[in-house]
Amino acid sequence: MTDEIVWAGKPGSGPVVVLAHGAGVPMDSPFMEFFANELAIGGVPTARFEFPYMRCRRAEGTKRPPDRAPVLMESWHAVIAGLEGDGIPRSAIIIGGKSMGGRIATMVAADAGVRGVVCLGYPFHPPGRPEKTRVEHLADMTTPMLVVQGTRDSLGSQDDVKGYKLSRKISLRWMEDGDHSFKPRKASGRTEDQNWREGVDVVLDWVKSLAG
Repeated sequence: MTDEIVWAGKPGSGPVVVLAHGAGVPMDSPFMEFFANELAIGGVPTARFEFPYMRCRRAEGTKRPPDRAPVLMESWHAVIAGLEGDGIPRSAIIIGGKSMGGRIATMVAADAGVRGVVCLGYPFHPPGRPEKTRVEHLADMTTPMLVVQGTRDSLGSQDDVKGYKLSRKISLRWMEDGDHSFKPRKASGRTEDQNWREGVDVVLDWVKSLAG
């Protein structure tokens, strides 16, 4: 699996971040490229990988639905084991990603024994279905976790999340007027670039706090 990982920055003795993509876009989307490269520039080497269905999409040029959760979870376990085999201890690995990729990371973190989880836009519920929450396991999270979320995310806005029972291990940081990819409306006076850069700074500060 490690031969299918793309690195931004070179792993050393410090922490590394591993990001998985969302349900509909690959690991080289502009969002994923930006966060991986900017985290690496900030001193945190960052890896990306693709789940089996996305690798098939890329190879065959066909549109496949996401794999079922057990397959996605096994992919995460394989990536983590591969990094450990390459000499990166689990205590240095922070897993996460965009939307679905981050959500699945939260489901394997405790068993995998990683240092932390970073979610860039967590899908707290499906679009338009706020009653169908994906938060039950988050109440019992024992692994430190950071959620960077747009305040008007259609999969979990700031108002939505206020009503959830979340573990004290979870830190929430809000991107002003951001949607699921942190893009604000023009009327907000903010730009997508501002929110993306602020998101990178939030992750860097959090990773450094874990290392401390």
